[in-house]
Amino acid sequence: MTDGLLEKTKQWYDASYMAEGFKAQRLYPNEELLRFLGRHFFNSVPKDERKTIRVLELGCGSGANLWMISKEGFDTYGIDISNSAISLASKMLAHWNTSAQLVCGSFDDMPFNDNYFDVIVDVFSTNCLVEKQFEHCLSEVRRCLKPGGLFFSYTPSTASDAFKNHGEANLLDPWTLDCVCRKGSPFIGQDYPFRFCSESRYSELLNLYGLSLNYSERVGRTYNNGKEYFEFLVVSGHKDATK
Repeated sequence: MTDGLLEKTKQWYDASYMAEGFKAQRLYPNEELLRFLGRHFFNSVPKDERKTIRVLELGCGSGANLWMISKEGFDTYGIDISNSAISLASKMLAHWNTSAQLVCGSFDDMPFNDNYFDVIVDVFSTNCLVEKQFEHCLSEVRRCLKPGGLFFSYTPSTASDAFKNHGEANLLDPWTLDCVCRKGSPFIGQDYPFRFCSESRYSELLNLYGLSLNYSERVGRTYNNGKEYFEFLVVSGHKDATK
């Protein structure tokens, strides 16, 4: 993401959080993230043993996922470009009597050591990166994951009507709109880069940046009484345990 696009995204989120507070986002965790954590940890690692497992959320927002991750016993971290989001996330964590290490920064250039995290998760966040910067983000994910570490992503699919019929929005690259502005489109008003992905493209990118695909599903729903279809990809992968 160029500095200009990054600043545009930051300003949009700062304004949204300052105007709406916790109403700007959901208050409870993403169901697919819960499924991912359940598959890998809930039944196999007792809660009192999870504190050694470091989990980072990219684009943690106001903390709707973080409080759950912390409450489930993980060593929890969050990064977001918005200072307002970090402030709200701190309050959200306190409300649930949980804790996490919070960092204000960009997740395409993460201020963490190599081989540091066991798990890195992205819930509807890295889609604000244009394609080239998302590729750099994946290289950062690989750098920061421990060998054998897991990556989870819940991100918009190119099967969505919002991408296939994007109205007056412009393409910044083959996968990224400059905004969501078509009347009736889900997430209208998102005035910053908004990237979509296909299953095959995600698999290709993971392989390109040293991550192996473990799991891929599609989750879709309709909006506007069935007139609009929006779909998310649910993807997880791992870093080679020998590297």
